[in-house]
Parts: sequence; structure tokens; C-alpha cells
Amino acid sequence: MIQLLFMVIFSEMAVIMVLSFKTPFRKLVIMGLDRLKRGRGPVVVKTVAGTVFVVMVSSVYSMMEIQKRWVGDDGPVSSTDQVLMVRHLLEATLMGATIFLALMIDRLHHYIRELRIRRKTMDAVKKQGQGSNDKKPDGFDKVKSLEEELMTLREKLKQLESDMEAKTKQINAAEVNTVALRKQSEGLLLEYDRLLEENESLRGQLQSLDRKLSRSDSKKNL
Repeated sequence: MIQLLFMVIFSEMAVIMVLSFKTPFRKLVIMGLDRLKRGRGPVVVKTVAGTVFVVMVSSVYSMMEIQKRWVGDDGPVSSTDQVLMVRHLLEATLMGATIFLALMIDRLHHYIRELRIRRKTMDAVKKQGQGSNDKKPDGFDKVKSLEEELMTLREKLKQLESDMEAKTKQINAAEVNTVALRKQSEGLLLEYDRLLEENESLRGQLQSLDRKLSRSDSKKNL
């Protein structure tokens, strides 16, 4: 049991050293831990850790029992209890170190993964920034062309406004001429009515003169 715990501790220390330094074995260890954390791996690891923790608690309890016997007995301590005390202490220490190193490996693996993810995101952001910088000249040309189109549209708008002002002046002049023609036509109509009335009065006078002349001629003939 103690030899197995020593092997596990040295293995965990080796894994921690590999994860702490950037070496070709680091990727292999990270891939192995990634696979270990998939599927049933976490359940197996938790089961083993729980078993080790229970055995460690049992060793601590055994040490407490031996210490109680030492306190209760006034005689000399037996060599068997001393050997058992040292054995249980060594086992509890090794198992505690095993659990602690396992937690360190888990945290190192987690931080390394987070660091890799953040580096990938930073690289992606840098690539996007470089792409946007490369696309800036095209965007500048587009903006310049849009400004030129805006200037041409403004000139066309000014030309249309001037044409509209000229047309408005022409329409106003035509309206003034129309009003003058209306007034002139109304005057002509009034003059025409007056002339018609004078013509009728002259006709009446001519008719009366013709009657008078016809009467005078008839009297002369008599």
C-alpha cells in the first residue's frame, strides 16, 4: 500500500512538472487529461478519490484510538502500537498528499485550457483587426466615391432649383399677361356692347328718318 502511494505521488509530481513547463510531452499529457475527463472518467476519478479519502479517515481514526490507549495506559508504550502509529501516520500523510497533488493537477489542467482558449480568442481578434485594417482602403475609396456622388447630386439639385425659379418666373409672367388679356377682353366686350347699342339706336334713327321721308314724298305726290 505504501509503495503504491509513493508511486502515485511520484507520478503526480511528474505530471505537475510536465504541465508546468512547455515541452513536447505537455500536449500528450493535456490530451490524456482531456480524455480522462470525458465519459465515465470523472466518475471513476471521483470514486477512487472518495475511496482514498475514506481510507485516510480510517487511518486517522486508528491513530486517534492508539493515542487514546497511550493516554489511558500508565505503563510503557508497546512497540506494536508505535509501529502501527507510524504506519498509519505515513499512510494518512501519503494519501493526503495524493489527493492534494490530484487537485493541483486538475487546477493546472483547467488553467492551461482557459489560457489556450483565451489565446485563441485573442488570435481571432487580432486576425479580425488585421482584416479590418486591410479592408480600410477599400472602405475609404467607397466613402470617397459616395462623397463625389453627393457633390454631383448637390450640383444637380442647385441646377434644378435654378430651373424651377426660371419656370416660376415664366409662369408668373404668363399669369400677369393672362390677367391683362382678361381685362382687355372685358373692355373689348364692354365696347362691343356699347357699339351694339349705338348701332341699334342709329338703326332706329335711320328707320324713323326713312319713315319721315316716305311720308313727305307721299304728300308731295298728292
